[in-house]
Formats: sequence, C-alpha cells, structure tokens
Amino acid sequence: MASPDPGKLSEPRARQAGGLIEPARAAVHPPLVNLRPVNYVFDLGRAMSIWPMTFGLACCAIEMMSASMARWDLARFGAEVFRPSARQADLMLVAGTVVKKFAPLVRRLYEQMPAPKFVLAMGNCAISGGPFKFEGNYSVLEGVDQILPVDVYVPGCPPRPEALLEGIFAIQKKLTGHRFWPQPAPVEDPAFGAAPAAVQEGESR
Repeated sequence: MASPDPGKLSEPRARQAGGLIEPARAAVHPPLVNLRPVNYVFDLGRAMSIWPMTFGLACCAIEMMSASMARWDLARFGAEVFRPSARQADLMLVAGTVVKKFAPLVRRLYEQMPAPKFVLAMGNCAISGGPFKFEGNYSVLEGVDQILPVDVYVPGCPPRPEALLEGIFAIQKKLTGHRFWPQPAPVEDPAFGAAPAAVQEGESR
C-alpha cells in the first residue's frame, strides 16, 4: 500500500510523536538541469538498482533476508545489494519494532542517506506498533511514520517475502510511473472460495 502523500509527514502523525522525537526532514532540492528524458533515464536506472540498507530490527528481518534467498531471489529485480552504510543506500526497509530509545538513531540513519531516498515500513510493528500498541505503552513507537516520511507500507505479522517484493515494485512504480513485472494471478482456495473481484482485477487497496 503506497503512502498517499510521499515525502511528507502528516500533521497529526507529526504531533503524535509528542515532541519527544523530532521528525526527520525530507526536503530535496530540485535538480540544476531538469530535462525530462534525462530524468527518466536516471529514474529507470535507480528503479532497477535499488540498494536497501542492511537494517533489521525484529522478526520481520527474517522475512527480509528470506526474500534475498534462492526461492524468491530479490536479485532478479536489482535490489539485492544490501549496503552496510546509510551513505550507500537509497531504500530504508524498516523491518520490525522501533522503540522510542532507538528512534533518534533511525532518524539519523535516514538523514545520512543520499537523495533520492525511500522508506518502506515492513510489518505491523513498523506501521502502527503492532501487538505493542495498547494503553499504557511507554517504550514502542506506534508507527515509524511519526519520525520518517514512509513511501510504502507492507502490512503483515510478519509479511511474506512476496509482500516485500510487491512493496519494492511499488517503489519502482513511484520512480518510473509504471509497473515492469506481471501482476500475479489470484489463487482460488476451496476452503475460502474465489478471490474478491478487486483482487482479481489487480486493484490495490
């Protein structure tokens, strides 16, 4: 699920951080030479060579690592080069629970990444706090979008590697404007019946 307003923190979410953690600043200066054909070539190259940061926080990181293994083979889509430094990465996969004590370091890593950069919130903990969202919670950040401008949300507890691939495809679509890979066909399960019409038509929710 793509964010409706990428690159910006919504005002309510920024206020929910409670002033304890300052949200990251995502201002990007316009290019000095703005030629549409040249920008498209650059964006196409970026989409086919996304470098995620080696950044696993909790159990969702196991699924992130699984996506780069032979069964799902993230290398087919040019996103397997996990970088050990934020200064060499252009995608932050927030895979797991973000605690408030660690949140300033997450923000610092994001600010060290060169532009253009993207954030993918993987799993319910990164999206909303997951099972740790309850009254009296004092240590877990209830959504990484309180401090970072999230571009794509991948829900699940944990989401499967296929869901992470779809999230990376959404990043590629943000860069180039269209999807390069075939839409997966819906699978009918006798126990649950046919897939919903919106899923059959390839509609995103």
